[in-house]
Amino acid sequence: MKNTTSCVRMIEQTQDIDRKRTLMSQLTLVYISLSGNTQSFVKRMSDYLSLNHGINCRQINIKELNHETFQVDEPFVALLPTYLEGGNGVDNGDVEILTNPLGDFIAAHDNHKRCFGIIGSGNRNFNNQYCLTAKQYSQRFGFPMLGDFELRGTQSDIERLAPIILEAQKNFIQL
Repeated sequence: MKNTTSCVRMIEQTQDIDRKRTLMSQLTLVYISLSGNTQSFVKRMSDYLSLNHGINCRQINIKELNHETFQVDEPFVALLPTYLEGGNGVDNGDVEILTNPLGDFIAAHDNHKRCFGIIGSGNRNFNNQYCLTAKQYSQRFGFPMLGDFELRGTQSDIERLAPIILEAQKNFIQL
C-alpha cells in the first residue's frame, strides 16, 4: 500500500512538472491598443520570443472584444498604454480614459489572479503621467509592474523586457 501511494505521488509530481513545462513554452499577452503602438510592440515581442526562445505567444487584444470578457486559464502578462484626462498626473490628470476595458477584463472572472505582471507604455513628454495607468493597475490588482517602453518601443526595449517577462512567468508558475 505504501509503494502504491509513493507511485501515485511520483506520477502526480511528474504530471505537474510536465504541465509547468508546457506553460513555460507559451506566453499569453493581454493588451489594449488604440493607436497601434502597443499592438506593434506586442507583435514584435511575440516574434522575438518565438524566434529566440521557442515561445508560442497568444495575443489577446481587448479592443477587439467589444467589452466582452472571458476567463483566461493560463498565466499572462498585461500591456497597457497611458490615456489620461489632462492635468499633470500629480494634483490632477490621473483618471484613466479609453483603456478602461482592459481593467474590466482583468477584474472579470478573477483574471487578475493569473496576471503575473504589467508593462506600461506612454510618452515621456507627459512626465509624471508616463505609464501612470500601468502603475495604477499594479496597485489596484496587486501584480508587479515589470517595465515600460515609450510609444512603439524599440528593439532594445524588446530585448530588455523579454527576459524580465520570462523570469516573472517562471516565478509565477514556480518551475
